[in-house]
Amino acid sequence: MKKKITVLGAGLVGKAMAIDLAARHDVTSVDLRAEALKDLEARSVHTVQADFTDFSSISKLIAVSDLVIGAVPGFLGFNTVKSVIAAGKNMVDISFFPEDAFLLDSAAKAAGVTVIPDCGVAPGMGNIILGYHNKRMKINSYECLVGGLPVKREWPFEYKAVFSPIDVIEEYVRPARFVKNGAVVIREALSDAELVHFDEVGTLESWNSDGLRSLIKTMHHIPDMIEKTLRYPGCVEYLRVLRESGFFSYEPVDIQGVKIRPIDVTARLVFPKWKLKPGEEEFTVMRIRISGTEEGKERTYEYSLFDKTDDTGTLSMARTTGYTATAVAERVLSGGYSRKGISPPEFVGENEDDFSFVVNYLKERGVQYRKTFR
Repeated sequence: MKKKITVLGAGLVGKAMAIDLAARHDVTSVDLRAEALKDLEARSVHTVQADFTDFSSISKLIAVSDLVIGAVPGFLGFNTVKSVIAAGKNMVDISFFPEDAFLLDSAAKAAGVTVIPDCGVAPGMGNIILGYHNKRMKINSYECLVGGLPVKREWPFEYKAVFSPIDVIEEYVRPARFVKNGAVVIREALSDAELVHFDEVGTLESWNSDGLRSLIKTMHHIPDMIEKTLRYPGCVEYLRVLRESGFFSYEPVDIQGVKIRPIDVTARLVFPKWKLKPGEEEFTVMRIRISGTEEGKERTYEYSLFDKTDDTGTLSMARTTGYTATAVAERVLSGGYSRKGISPPEFVGENEDDFSFVVNYLKERGVQYRKTFR
């Protein structure tokens, strides 16, 4: 039976999710930018042009929805989720807002709704995998290395953003949290750079980023947990130079009597260079290692993902992020997953049926995680 779904945000990932869900449901895509909504009607997606900063209008937009997908920039995410909860709607969200989602847990439970934040690739699928194994073994360590990169390395940045570029910059300035020997460690972003080899792409550079998010609270019994972002080698150094020189600062500076935020100037200069050109391909690479004791034996599970832009031109990061969210959305819509309140993806992974559904859903769309253990 078709359900009514509203997708808030029609960026590269939001658009991919809307098209995927429209094959089975009645989908409406909402965005402020007419250009972002272009061509969606031809893909059986209804479109509405609206301003997300007007939170009072969200309840009207989603009034008849059975479920809402959130794909807005991070700085809008928390209040958008808050508005959806107030409207009494279930939600799957990939805005990766900086606030603690559990601050909305009581409101979501009071409204009797299910809200799954951070439901992308990492955080997202990594959490689902960890949640699955957490119910089946005593885990000692969790490591997730993940990155999305252009196939063609183009100077000076050798990087292209397939989601909100301002959220990319946030990764470079937000302090990174990880868990070592049972204690939460806070380091600056871009710290502890290491070179890591991947068969499909060669050597990449990993560095600390704040990707554990809800796992720090929900998996606090695991003594060692870390998430690191992957980029082409050399990336960390120039990003640190930009950051330490103040180019990522939100504090206004006076330029001949005019107050200007450095981040706004940086965004204006670098965002065009981070935009993928028509036909340009990119890939997603991820490696997860989970070690611990299972059935009295020491075991390490490894999940590997290497995924490229597909034959239809749908970007890998849009597919690996978006299809994780749409898979979980299907479980919520069917009633297969109905835990109320703020329910991060690791909770979704606990049940065998939910876990298998998401893995198979992704596999059917060409996103395959290779699993090995020793």
